[in-house]
Amino acid sequence: MDIREAYLEFFESKKHDRVESAPLTPDDATLLFNNAGMVPFKSIFTGEVPTPSNPRATSCQTCIRAGGKHNDLENVGHTARHHTFFEMLGNFSFGDYFKEEAIDYSWEFVTTVLELPTEKLYATVHESDDEAFKMWEKYLPAEKIKRLGDADNFWAMGDTGACGPCSEIFYDQGAENFNTDEDYLGGEGDRFLEIWNLVFMQYDRNSKGELNPLPKPSIDTGMGLERVVAIKEGKVSNYDSSLFMPIINRVEEIIAKKYEYAGGASYRVIADHIRTTSFLLAQGINFSNEGRGYVLRRILRRAVRHGYLLGFRKPFMYELVDVVVKLMSKTYPYLAEKQKVITEQIFLEEERFFKTIADGISLFNEELKNTDTVFSGEVAFTLYDQCGFPLDLTEDMLKEKNIALDTDKFDELMLEQRTRAKAAWKGSGDEAKHGDFKTLLEKFGENEFIGYENLEAEVKVLALLSENFDTIETLHKSHSGWVLLEQTPFYAMGGGQCGDSGVLVDSANVEDTKNFYGLNLSQIKATANITVGDTLTARVDVSRNEIEKHHSATHILHSVLYKNLGDHISQAGSLVEANRLRFDFSHPKALSNQEIAAIEEEVNHHIMHAIRNYTAVMSIEEAKMSGAKAQFGEKYGEDVRVVEFGTVSTEFCGGCHVDNLANIGTFVITKESGVSAGVRRIEAICGNASYNYLKKQRHILNVATEEIKNRDLLVGIEKLKEQIKTLKQEVKEASDSSKEELHAEVVNGVEVFVEEVSGGDIKEHIDELKNAHDKVCVMLFQVKGDKVLIACGVKNASLKAGDWIKKIAPILGGGGGGRPDFAQAGGKDITKIAEAKVASLEFVKESLQ
Repeated sequence: MDIREAYLEFFESKKHDRVESAPLTPDDATLLFNNAGMVPFKSIFTGEVPTPSNPRATSCQTCIRAGGKHNDLENVGHTARHHTFFEMLGNFSFGDYFKEEAIDYSWEFVTTVLELPTEKLYATVHESDDEAFKMWEKYLPAEKIKRLGDADNFWAMGDTGACGPCSEIFYDQGAENFNTDEDYLGGEGDRFLEIWNLVFMQYDRNSKGELNPLPKPSIDTGMGLERVVAIKEGKVSNYDSSLFMPIINRVEEIIAKKYEYAGGASYRVIADHIRTTSFLLAQGINFSNEGRGYVLRRILRRAVRHGYLLGFRKPFMYELVDVVVKLMSKTYPYLAEKQKVITEQIFLEEERFFKTIADGISLFNEELKNTDTVFSGEVAFTLYDQCGFPLDLTEDMLKEKNIALDTDKFDELMLEQRTRAKAAWKGSGDEAKHGDFKTLLEKFGENEFIGYENLEAEVKVLALLSENFDTIETLHKSHSGWVLLEQTPFYAMGGGQCGDSGVLVDSANVEDTKNFYGLNLSQIKATANITVGDTLTARVDVSRNEIEKHHSATHILHSVLYKNLGDHISQAGSLVEANRLRFDFSHPKALSNQEIAAIEEEVNHHIMHAIRNYTAVMSIEEAKMSGAKAQFGEKYGEDVRVVEFGTVSTEFCGGCHVDNLANIGTFVITKESGVSAGVRRIEAICGNASYNYLKKQRHILNVATEEIKNRDLLVGIEKLKEQIKTLKQEVKEASDSSKEELHAEVVNGVEVFVEEVSGGDIKEHIDELKNAHDKVCVMLFQVKGDKVLIACGVKNASLKAGDWIKKIAPILGGGGGGRPDFAQAGGKDITKIAEAKVASLEFVKESLQ
């Protein structure tokens, strides 16, 4: 039985709209991940956006609880029902039906569709909810309905706002399986398993804590798919179900060890974590040291550590990806599409961690020998910083030993290195979106973007908002705020493209443009008073032309990468601005210089062929059939915009593009680098930015040419290299010659040196010898290529250096002269050096007699 599909079909029969699972990364600045089925509908429940035309919805939402307030990570594998990744079935009423229908629908589904035995079903209600209690009595005897307090059966979105009582459906798994003191309805034991939570949002709690009835109460329900599948298959643990056992069996196969439930926590951790890792990677989250990417890294490394406990000493998690894909790609086809990328990225991250895990565990065990009750925070930080052990992994290992951790010391050290990870998650880092958006949407609906065709237009001011998004009637001169235009030529940031800037002529500077729940709002600074209802001239800044060039170039780059590097290439992020583009993509290794040059050349080849842009709006199914590439996580309606450049590139895209690739100009790749394991980044420029870049390079070239004093820069560089080579050799020879031992012969009390030296400055050698001796005569020869350098010096002796060198130089085919104390010459015949040395010594002996 396909429970997921049966649930959705059942509620479709009750006139609910089926809603696709939203991405795991929510459009909510306060949340790390989607952690409940209602999160994608939060803005509807809070009243920030209007109720949809059909106020009934149903979904199967993928969820993750592995960080922040809702964090099940440490329980995973040790209980029968905790997971980091799970699927939440839900049905929702936005001010439409309420308690009675919610209870009726739930009972009908569990008894007629799931066919669960009624004798095993129980319900709980809030202690004050007589209404729900009475409704349940239609189906259950009073003794099977239990009243519980706020801790169990009251739900609130926050300290203030929508809230209300809950009613939960429980399934009795049998006293024969569970019989502890906590195995009663409402207890902490597993005998009575909660399978469905019905939340009755009927109150609004104010800042004083007072509950006021909502004019249109709503319904939010959640049923854990994993629990229901286990019940239907007769299993008392989710991990024994068909959702997990194929993964566990594959682990058994790889490690060649039999799985037994009692001691199999590590198998269960691995089975859970490979699902989470696969889904996050498939949805474009990459391993990193901050935010969501850091949670992903923690989850994988936790699984690897449990694999290490089982005996794995090399990567293995990547071998489980195909099992996850086989189990879940029918419902989530993007898993199959990204399978190769997921596998490669997991392998690389595993490989990296396996290089340090042995050292980390060894360090951990060594410190345990010195630990009584509290483990060193310094060692925990070393494990984190040098061995890649996330803190919760160390805490996991200590938990198994019942040892505490000195977290104060760890936190102190983390403060010194905060840039490596965020110790406390504060949300996505995006701007929180709270304001009078619902009022604007109900009053005006979504405003129209006309900027594909018009970069200047007469526009009407529908609404003005302060910097804090409160509606105002007038934005005064010099003040900043936001403007809602009836029609706007300003593109709102999205799809990697930055928001437009420009002017409201004679009224305001437009600094940025963003989208809030479908409202295209421009951030402005008023240069004159602006009032709601004004008609103004909106003019997009000329930088839009450059943005379009970079956006179109990004599409072509994506296509060329796919063609040249392989079909594993998948976009992992992009940024398009007026003066640059940045494109992140899945690839296991750095690109070579040859690959970069070939990619750059091919992009320019397409630009040179002046391919026209063909853009069409079509149904999403038509777009998929056309082969257009879609980006995961982007929100597409029933109709989508497809941008096509001949046979080179076809993509879903709502952004702004050139009419013809020839308009892009020269495309230049400025940098290729790594973002994380398995993800590379290309930074590039085109249009005016590439002209400025090339102009700067030409200036640098001209300066270099002048400095080298050679019009042919490469020839000049070669000459410099030769000079450097020669100088290095001379330095070496000088160094070597300084170590040469010169031998003296004493003639009538004068020390006489006649030698051939291999390197260095022979004049300096002579000066050193003269400084070292009171009476000295020195004659030195040095070969330089095919010539001979000759120099001599005299101190306190009856011999003139000039006469000496005039006597010796002719022997070597040269000549020279000098002062009485120093003389030098050059020779051409290096074969006569030995003869010259003998003659030099004889001349000295004759002169000093």
